[in-house]
Amino acid sequence: MRNIKSKQKIYDSNSMVAMEINAAKGTRTYQVWPGNNVFFCHGRLVCGPDPRGLFLTSVSILISTWIFSIYIANDLQNTNPTLVTTICLILTIVVIVNLILVTAIDPGIIPRSTQQSSVEDTDSSNGSRRKKVTINGVQLKLKYCRICRIFRPPRSCHCAICDNCVEKFDHHCPWIGQCIALRNYRFYLAFLITALVFFIYIFAFSCWRIHQRMLESSTGLFGMLRNCPETLALTLVSFAAIWFLGGLAIFHSYLTAINQTAYENFRNRYEGSPNPYDKGIIGNITEVLFAPLPPSRVHFRAEAMPRWNVENEMPPLG
Repeated sequence: MRNIKSKQKIYDSNSMVAMEINAAKGTRTYQVWPGNNVFFCHGRLVCGPDPRGLFLTSVSILISTWIFSIYIANDLQNTNPTLVTTICLILTIVVIVNLILVTAIDPGIIPRSTQQSSVEDTDSSNGSRRKKVTINGVQLKLKYCRICRIFRPPRSCHCAICDNCVEKFDHHCPWIGQCIALRNYRFYLAFLITALVFFIYIFAFSCWRIHQRMLESSTGLFGMLRNCPETLALTLVSFAAIWFLGGLAIFHSYLTAINQTAYENFRNRYEGSPNPYDKGIIGNITEVLFAPLPPSRVHFRAEAMPRWNVENEMPPLG
C-alpha cells in the first residue's frame, strides 16, 4: 500500500513538472537565453548587458545637436540658419540610426550546445580540447569553449561581458555596450564615419562663430568663456571627438583593407604566417562592406524547446 502511494506521489510530481513544461511551451528563446543580453520588442532587438555607454553616447550626440541648433546656427552671419540647422539634424538622424543598428542587431552570436564533446577531441599535451582545420592552405586551431560547449569557429571568441561566443569577434565596445562582430561590423564603420562627419561639421561652424565673436567684441578666449561658454565648450568637445573617432576610423579602415579583426590584430594572430582570409584590398573591402549579411544563427523569437521529456521518465504504476 505504501509502495503504491509513493509511486502515486512520484507520478503526481512528474505530472506537475510535465504540466509546467506544457505551460511553458509558449516560452521564447530570448526569454531563457543564458547569455547576458537584454532583449526588446519580443526578442527582435538584441542589445548588450550594460546600457551606460550607449546612454552616454546618445546623450552626447543629442546635446551637441541641441546646443548647435540653438546657440550657434541661429547666430551665424552671412549664412542661412535654416539650411545649417537642417543639415545638422539630418546628420544627427543618420548617426542615431547607425548607432541603433549597431546596438540592436545580433552581432553573430553562436548557439550553445547542450552536449559535451567527445573525449577523443582532447589534446593530451595540455589537457585542452582543440581541433584543427585548414583554410586556404593555412592550418588553424579551433578552441573549445567550456561555457558554450562548442568548438568555436575560426575568428570567433567568447565575450566575457555578454557571455556568448561571437562569430568573427572584433571587440566589445564600451561606448555602445555591444559586441562588434560579423553581423554589425559594417554598421559600426558607418557609425564611426558619420559621427566623425557630424562632429567635423559642428566644429567648423563653432570655430567660425568664435572667430566672428572675437572680431565683434575684440576679446580673447577668456572673454569668449564669459560671453558664450556653450560655444567654446561645444568646440572643445567636438575637437576631442574628432581625434577619437578619427583614430578609430583610420584604424578600422586599415583592418578592413587587410581583412583582420581588432582582436586578431591585438593578439598578433597571423604573425609569422599568412592571413588565410586576405583577398587583396578590393576583395577585402567588398567582403566586409558589401557581402550579404548572413542570417542570425540563433532564432531568439522561436519557441524554446525543453531539454528533456518528463513523460518518458515517469515510473509505471503497480
